[in-house]
Amino acid sequence: GTLPPPHSLPPSLPRDKRAMPIIYALVARGTCVLAEFTNTSGNFATITRRILDKLATDQDAKMSYVYDRHVFHYTVHDGLVFLCMADDDFGRRAPFAFLEDIKTRWFSTYRDQGMTALAYGMNEDFSRILSRQMDAFSHNPAMDTVHRVRGEIDEVKEVMVHNIERVLERGEKIELLVDKTENLNQQAFRFKSQSTSLRRALWWKNFKLTLLAASVVVGIVLAISMGTCGVDFHKCRHKA
Repeated sequence: GTLPPPHSLPPSLPRDKRAMPIIYALVARGTCVLAEFTNTSGNFATITRRILDKLATDQDAKMSYVYDRHVFHYTVHDGLVFLCMADDDFGRRAPFAFLEDIKTRWFSTYRDQGMTALAYGMNEDFSRILSRQMDAFSHNPAMDTVHRVRGEIDEVKEVMVHNIERVLERGEKIELLVDKTENLNQQAFRFKSQSTSLRRALWWKNFKLTLLAASVVVGIVLAISMGTCGVDFHKCRHKA
């Protein structure tokens, strides 16, 4: 059917010329984010987690969800979600060309490692690629042309566009906050430190589980030994 026209930015919110129309991008396995990047402040990462929680990843798909003056575009391939948030007046062809490029780079680099990786396991390296390609597709129209010539993206007319209410239930939608005016310095989220903290937490959890299992095994062996040799092991000492 006919797609609704994109909402225009109000005069009170002029576009910052330095800002990228592709605002945010990530690669995830379900709700487990493997890598992400933005150079803009806002609460879209929180909203994205809600969206990821609703997406089916059991079959390949492409979809766009309109959220206020922005659009979340995503493609699912082999169980992984490649998602970006862009200004609604940036269109759909360039964001999906960007996602196709990211998908290709991801699988050529990591192959199937994403199916077992920990949260933010690839963030330190792949966030740099997200940053570079976001900038390239945002400011270099030739990138879109190259991908169209190669035939690496389908006709975007076939990609369905829905309002975000199709995926978020009543009461789940919160105001989308995006601030492009502060600290546009091409720095990623502080996910590196978060990733390190997460890895440490997971290591400590595994260590405690291992220690608990070892304690159980020692307890079982001790109980069997005491049952056979007595509490003070006098039976076994006499035999010896």
